[in-house]
Amino acid sequence: MSQSSKKIALVIGAAGGVGGETAAALVRHGWSVRGLTRRPQPAKAGVEWIPGDAMNAADVLRAAQGAGLIVHAANPPGYRNWATQVLPMVDNTIAAAKAVGARIVLPGTIYNYGPDAFPVLRENSAQRPTTRKGAIRVEMEKRLQAAAGAGAPALIVRAGDYFGPNTTGNSFFSAAMVQPGAPVKRIIDPARRGASHAWGYLPDVGETIARLMDRESELGDFEVFHFAGHQLAPGEMAAAIRAATGNPRLRAWPFPWPLVVALQPFVRLFHEMAEMRYLWRETISLDGGKLKAFLGDDLPATPLHAAVRETLVGLGCLKEERDVRQIGIQAPVSRRA
Repeated sequence: MSQSSKKIALVIGAAGGVGGETAAALVRHGWSVRGLTRRPQPAKAGVEWIPGDAMNAADVLRAAQGAGLIVHAANPPGYRNWATQVLPMVDNTIAAAKAVGARIVLPGTIYNYGPDAFPVLRENSAQRPTTRKGAIRVEMEKRLQAAAGAGAPALIVRAGDYFGPNTTGNSFFSAAMVQPGAPVKRIIDPARRGASHAWGYLPDVGETIARLMDRESELGDFEVFHFAGHQLAPGEMAAAIRAATGNPRLRAWPFPWPLVVALQPFVRLFHEMAEMRYLWRETISLDGGKLKAFLGDDLPATPLHAAVRETLVGLGCLKEERDVRQIGIQAPVSRRA
């Protein structure tokens, strides 16, 4: 990364959840941030919006000029169009990164793993996905690893299910557990009884990426870190939602998996959600030991009650002003040993 370009970042997906929080974190850490967008966006502190489409290689290359970092946080909305869009988009990012000499950062998912890798996912766990989306994510990472050996170093930061103030419909928190834009009247819990689940609070994930990039010179050409996040026992997320709303009587209903499975031939979204059912049937955690060893004990770790409250406020489920920390601008809380 050249001296002139090292603090310019292009974030593809800056209007979304993990992309938006990563962009905000990079701004806090002194980066000049560009956000690639297909449609006009509201002003975002420190972000310059660049018109363009991640499916258009020329748009990505144009937006990446002079950048030392490209954050690839682009995902087709609502789980749709993965087969036709995901790999072409990452190929465009790789081509641009090679052309300008930038590092690529990919916010990773647990889709890469099949049940044989559970319950604890480590950076070297075998990736044998059982779903189409999982196979696509594995191929993305293979292409990034190949690119890392050809002039485009890559960093993957993997977390569990995302939630946060700007969570999109690709998260089960906003797509199923609560209804964005409305007061919480009921909670839908997708987890199976007895199975704990890993959650990644988006501002913490974005801050982690920014801190890793502060030490970019210490990273290898291809690096993978797992972000442990919040490991929640059955009912724990529902309890946190009740506490945030101040309504201990909110009932948590099981997610209607049988209905979703039955209707998946007729409803595309249900088909995509049903494919991910296996991730909620068993305990899944991420081993964050490598990340802790690299960054130390002072890791971004917003307490669950605060994270859930900020998420509900950001989703419009709580009728109150955001607090003075300004979501996505001030750094998340860090956990000290």
